[in-house]
Amino acid sequence: NRTGPELNGILGRVIGSVDGFRYSATFADAMAAGQVWDADHLSAFLENPRGSMPGTKMSFAGLRNADDRAAVIAYLQSMSAN
Repeated sequence: NRTGPELNGILGRVIGSVDGFRYSATFADAMAAGQVWDADHLSAFLENPRGSMPGTKMSFAGLRNADDRAAVIAYLQSMSAN
């Protein structure tokens, strides 16, 4: 949880809720609002992190290809207990 928060179990988890990671204000606001990472939120974030969550500190430019995003989400789902 130093470079980024733990991603195992991200689907279904409240955004910005991993203990021990210092999130930007936009993630803290999403957590306070009770927003949850679902496939749609995650796909939008993976496509355009700064457009989806303005104010994020993340330097990742995003994945423009929908198939690539779907593959990442499927992988993350496979690493989930859900």
